[in-house]
Amino acid sequence: MTEVKSEPGKPEAEKAAAASFPWPIHEAVLDNGLRVVVSADPTTPIAAVNLWYDVGSRHERTGKHGFAHLFEHLMFEGSSHVAKGEHFEWVTAAGGAAINATTSPDRTNYFQVMPSSQLELALWLEADRMGSLALTQDTLDNQREVVKNERRQRYDNPPYGRWVEYALQLTFPEGHPYHHTTIGSMDELQEAALEDFQDFNAVYYSPNNAVLTVAGDVDAEEVVRLAEKYFGGIQRHGDIPAAPDGTLPQIKIGETKRRVEPDDSVPRPMTFMMFRAPDSRHPDFTAVEVLATVLGRGRGSRLYRKLVTEKNLAQREESYTSVWNLAYGASVFFALFSPRDGVEATEVEREFTAVLDGLADGSEPVSEAELGRAKALLTSDWLRAVSELGGRADLLGQYATLERDPKIVREYLARLEAVTTEDMQRTAALILPDDNRVVIEYVTNATPDAETDGDAGANDAQDAQEADA
Repeated sequence: MTEVKSEPGKPEAEKAAAASFPWPIHEAVLDNGLRVVVSADPTTPIAAVNLWYDVGSRHERTGKHGFAHLFEHLMFEGSSHVAKGEHFEWVTAAGGAAINATTSPDRTNYFQVMPSSQLELALWLEADRMGSLALTQDTLDNQREVVKNERRQRYDNPPYGRWVEYALQLTFPEGHPYHHTTIGSMDELQEAALEDFQDFNAVYYSPNNAVLTVAGDVDAEEVVRLAEKYFGGIQRHGDIPAAPDGTLPQIKIGETKRRVEPDDSVPRPMTFMMFRAPDSRHPDFTAVEVLATVLGRGRGSRLYRKLVTEKNLAQREESYTSVWNLAYGASVFFALFSPRDGVEATEVEREFTAVLDGLADGSEPVSEAELGRAKALLTSDWLRAVSELGGRADLLGQYATLERDPKIVREYLARLEAVTTEDMQRTAALILPDDNRVVIEYVTNATPDAETDGDAGANDAQDAQEADA
């Protein structure tokens, strides 16, 4: 028997609070554990179909790094009724678009936007590969080579390509689920047997580890009926293991860690910083997003005004901050800058950290004007995302998978509006001090021994480099 949850009538106050996501949200759970979330919107004749699997690189075990991302590729390699490479062809021939997949530390998702008349095709395609993936030695070997090439294109060959890898190695301790990147280890992928990936498929790509979201010109009950038709016969996996524990003794790293990376191939010096922050499910996470916007987004941000407008020290397009919203244990807040020609990186870093320090110690707190500007930018981002069916389905999948309740999607703007300057001060004091910084500095015309005196993280960085090699 399918369990169905529909929304009861809401008091007027709650209806007003839900204005940020005014579309209905209908939930159902199939007998095999597949969760179905539908948000109907008859204003446009299309439907966005998004399937989130609760598996990402944080679920990977020692010796298995890179499995989640490689599996994203394998899912397009054919199934019982769809030949290799034909998934894309079926979707595009039916007028579909935006078909793709992504992997993060916390999840893997597959998505497409279809004419609503072709919804049944999209569900059949997703169910066919969930239940009968054509996982063979040939497809595995082929996609291993594709991932190796992707690593060369995204990490090994581009200027500054490995900075995230270096930074995560210093930000999180060895063995932590966020210590490694989603691209994983090429050696471990190469050494893994076909049976390892077959086991991965059986455990994590089961219906009771997935959320199907559909947004658009659809009938909620019909979507659930079709989900039962195509997914209902797929057997659930009885024991999905918990991800490795990401709990940290404290948010702060406890010191400044630095890696100096000599590289004469990069076009100019560049410095990246990473800070640990509360995870995306923490009550203060919205304040983290606001702080990043105040500090380094656009020409009105504090870093731009200080480093570019006032002192003309940094490349104007390369002084910013952002947040990588991880869901378990901690997120990461990161920043970068590149000095203008003729300016020493040390001078830019001195001014850059002075801005951080002024926020962290409260000597230069966030003003009401800065707070209002940041909220306006983030509100625009949100409204832009939910205005598109693909973004709407993706957000529902995110909240259903990571927070176990898709209706939390309606709380974002209220949480954003509630952020105060006091919240900004508390968050800045937690995240920005020098005992919570990882610095990756790319330098030119330098030797491998270019670490600065008293550098707390130099030895750790060298160990990480040797381990990666």
